[in-house]
Amino acid sequence: MEIYKPKAGPLLSEINLPTDLKKLKPEQLQDVCDELREFIIDMVAVHGGHFGASLGVIELTVALHYIYDSPKDQIVWDVGHQAYGHKILTGRRDIFHTNRKYKGVSGFPKRSESEYDAFGVGHSSTSISAGLGMAIARDLNQSDEKIVSIIGDGAMTGGMAFEAMNNAGAMESDMLVILNDNNMSIDPNVGALKEYLAEITTSKTFNKMRDEVYDLLGHLKGAGEKMRKAASKLERAMTAAITPGALFQALGFKYYGPVDGHNVDALRRHLEDLKTVSGPKLLHIVTVKGKGFAPAEREQTKWHAQSSPFDKITGKSLVKPNNGKKQPPKYQDVFGEALVELAANNDDIVAITPAMPSGSSLWPMMKTFPDRAFDVGIAEQHAVTFAAGLATQGKKAFAALYSTFLQRAYDQVIHDVAIQKLPVVFCIDRAGLVGADGPTHHGLYDTAYLRAVPNMIVSSPMDEQELRDMLYTASEYQESAWAVRYPRGRSTGMAVREEFEKTEIGKGRIIKEGEKVAVLSFGPIGKYVIEASEILEKEGIQIGHFDMRYAKPLDTGMIDYVLADYDSIITLEDGTVLGGFGSAVAEYAAGKGTGVPVKIMGVPDEIIEHGTQRELHDEVGIGPDGIVDEVRRVLNVLV
Repeated sequence: MEIYKPKAGPLLSEINLPTDLKKLKPEQLQDVCDELREFIIDMVAVHGGHFGASLGVIELTVALHYIYDSPKDQIVWDVGHQAYGHKILTGRRDIFHTNRKYKGVSGFPKRSESEYDAFGVGHSSTSISAGLGMAIARDLNQSDEKIVSIIGDGAMTGGMAFEAMNNAGAMESDMLVILNDNNMSIDPNVGALKEYLAEITTSKTFNKMRDEVYDLLGHLKGAGEKMRKAASKLERAMTAAITPGALFQALGFKYYGPVDGHNVDALRRHLEDLKTVSGPKLLHIVTVKGKGFAPAEREQTKWHAQSSPFDKITGKSLVKPNNGKKQPPKYQDVFGEALVELAANNDDIVAITPAMPSGSSLWPMMKTFPDRAFDVGIAEQHAVTFAAGLATQGKKAFAALYSTFLQRAYDQVIHDVAIQKLPVVFCIDRAGLVGADGPTHHGLYDTAYLRAVPNMIVSSPMDEQELRDMLYTASEYQESAWAVRYPRGRSTGMAVREEFEKTEIGKGRIIKEGEKVAVLSFGPIGKYVIEASEILEKEGIQIGHFDMRYAKPLDTGMIDYVLADYDSIITLEDGTVLGGFGSAVAEYAAGKGTGVPVKIMGVPDEIIEHGTQRELHDEVGIGPDGIVDEVRRVLNVLV
């Protein structure tokens, strides 16, 4: 099957590297922007990918590569959702159809992929810290490259960004920070800063006063030195009084803006001027997420990313109905619906998410109980300690975070929750290999790092019924923190009973008895054991299958039973083999001294790139075929 590759416009087709872009006349740049935007729309409409953020920075991307000398000058993107245009202009246009596909181009900037990707990103709020490090290294090396850090798409609400700005302002090193202010992350931004920026940049009074000041300064150009100094002071005072400049100036940055982020010629001129300004400076640009694609401008959350083909004119999905067959719900939606049901019967239940109400399916809770559900913005550390504070006052706090983002709050999990034995429930979405977003988003380490923390239950249901019952059990548990991990994607589609039932903490269940080899699975990846078992049965091999449910506390009674009745144990998990569920079983078995070998199957100690979940599971050997092969090896069966 031939892979669709959109055709680039006449100007874009000749731009293989930024040096080609620089050959164009300034008046041609808007045409480049139009062609680049069309190229991205054509590509994502067929192949999927992150969408709205890249469309919003087309003009900025073109202006940056026109003015700066990348890769000598370091252009550091935040998050990476914004970097599609950057990748296309820096040598990857003809292979961009492989974006986020197995063995293809990464969906985020990646140092090993291109010298133009100055810093690898995937998590937010990192660009200023990285840029400052580059700027200081440049100063130590006595070189002259320019450093530009782009931050936006909600990343300015992350505390790390302010830590970096505070440090950068004090160090006075030459760098430019560009604030891409689109009032969005994945969902609409929240918080006082967002309100401040939005109110100022859309204020008619502000824009009128700014125009009047600039007009006044223009009339004073022929005046004497005293008048020009007075006018300059007036401009600074007005900037501090009626723009966000006061905030950034207090952090040691020279502030410029806000300016129209979709006027490529104005951006080009601003950037050219700012190259001559020394010290830390911030250019505030105002953009529209999804710019140039009407459906994305209207529904910015929906169009943050698209995984299925759509009509590039109407935005309507091109996926054909599944013969009327209803798709199983996503695990995140099973969680979201269960939480609303639990909250209806327990007034103390509250929910917290760091800027992921859509991804974590907290919208039902936020709509049904708006006073008990909180989006705290991109601020994972705050989210965890906020949940801890709620728990001290008798609230049952459910903190919904992606596994990869919970890593950012590990200290808070230990210090503010576990040490104080607070009964916060961590609802860990996207656990395991997530697919196309790749290594920055794989949720591989939560079992290992949480298992090491005292006062922490670590669990993972095998199906949606178990997820519902586990959440119910956790909602009534008050002794310590509880982590419930579940993967990205759809559940089994099983019939689920309406009522909840308590599960016994630290107890697994027998799925199937067998002979010689027992497979102990942890979480939904146990479905692969069922598939593998059916394949092996055709070969006359009967394996035992045990759904362990808990990595901590372990069901040691079930493990004792397996050690007594089986010759070998295989553990299976969608997480790292180092320190995870399999390690826990192996540690216990070794302590018993039975001599029964334990083979740990999971994700190896290496960085796993992007692809579909099934492709990656098969690559690391934890898909059905990998399980079958491992059982054969254990039994020394040749096929």
